[in-house]
Amino acid sequence: MAFAAINNAPSAGVPIAAIEEAFATDPSLKKRVYDAIATDYRPIRFRLGTTPQHTPLFEDLARYTSSLLARTATATATATTTTLPIVPLPNDAPAAKKRKIQNGDLGPAVQAPVDVKSNDATVQFYIQDVSFAIPQRKKFTLEVTAGQSVLRARNQATKEIDFGVPMDRIRHALCLPVPEKNQKQFNFCIIPEFADGITPPPEGTTGFEAMVFTIADGPAKAAFTGTGQQVGNGTGETAESFLRKILNDYMPNTNVVRPDERQFASAMPEAHRKGEKAYHIKAFRGSKEGYLFLLSTGILFAFKKPLLFFSFDTIDSVSYTSVLQRTFNLNVLARPRGGTEEDQMELEFSMIDQADYDGIDEYIKRHGLQDASLADARRAKVYNVNSGKKDPNAAPEVGAEDEESELQKAQRELEDQEEEDEEDYDPGSSGDSEGSGSDEDDSDDDDDDEDDEDDDEDDDVGIENLIKDDPGNDDEELPNAE
Repeated sequence: MAFAAINNAPSAGVPIAAIEEAFATDPSLKKRVYDAIATDYRPIRFRLGTTPQHTPLFEDLARYTSSLLARTATATATATTTTLPIVPLPNDAPAAKKRKIQNGDLGPAVQAPVDVKSNDATVQFYIQDVSFAIPQRKKFTLEVTAGQSVLRARNQATKEIDFGVPMDRIRHALCLPVPEKNQKQFNFCIIPEFADGITPPPEGTTGFEAMVFTIADGPAKAAFTGTGQQVGNGTGETAESFLRKILNDYMPNTNVVRPDERQFASAMPEAHRKGEKAYHIKAFRGSKEGYLFLLSTGILFAFKKPLLFFSFDTIDSVSYTSVLQRTFNLNVLARPRGGTEEDQMELEFSMIDQADYDGIDEYIKRHGLQDASLADARRAKVYNVNSGKKDPNAAPEVGAEDEESELQKAQRELEDQEEEDEEDYDPGSSGDSEGSGSDEDDSDDDDDDEDDEDDDEDDDVGIENLIKDDPGNDDEELPNAE
């Protein structure tokens, strides 16, 4: 735990608590730390020396050491009581998917139950008056506990824990600017395993709910350690950066992901905050309005329940439909982790502004997602969904922007067809008035041949009508129809 140091000098006769706790089992090292900050070390009484500015640094180091010791103890206890099974994928699954599951990054894991509402857990830090949108629209106190670390929400009226999630069950943590707000804010999206809206929990397993809560821009005004010391408002420190650092320290399986201009930035700037780039795409899923975010780890649709997060290993293909002059739809064909084609689901996001098409298309190409706009059933196999070895923030390959997508190809073919129809249009064919079109000379030999064939067909029709209309002239010779 690396909290920002906002501490006053200790009073005479009181040791520094963080250093005492971190190095309790190593008195010699503890003495060296006190010597390094120019302190006369005595078990009961000591005074600060000539370099008190070093005291906050060593306190931070001591706290971080304590967090490492706690994390190591937790990992050791979990390893001795829990075995995480490897869930194999079909043999024809992409190699990147197999590699991730074999590394233990994906797949359902049967783990010992965790009581997130336990009052015995030590609170490491908390933030008061945090506005939640998911799973409940309400203000809670956000807490992080020690031991088997848990991120949880405490009801500020009843003082009871309403919900939470163990840090080691969090698979994705996102920090996103809140769109269309006059004051800058950030939404933290915490997505545990089986809470992405794509992969359901196994039978008999109860998953943890996703969380979405808002943190205002600026210094933290109500963040405290478990002992009541205010933190998060140091020089140049914001509540968003402070919370992001805490989550990164406690989450063992992932880090907080933020939008990146190199991944995607909207062609339309943030309307409510002039001069800022917008990273969201306004879209509809059915009648529900929301925002798409194209991130380095996948595609998110937020911020209303249910939350949908398409990590790259769950996306089979991406296609465009209902392409109009101003808008188009984006279809994502996804399947649960370890699922088969029978488990596929197609989700459509509609009314996306055409101005964002180029950025979306570039993002899809960069990450190897498949554009299957013109496929009959849009069931083409994806071979390069998980380009794990590639830098997600790297620039696109040379020539990638020149590659013609299926949508662009369809538009080009439609324009070519319209041009051909215009060239074939004959203004003289619309009426039988004498002299229409007589001023134009046909220079094309093929057109002359077609006219000759039409004349011959007219002659044949005329002879047949003559025979039919005058049956009494059977004995007369008629011109050879050929």
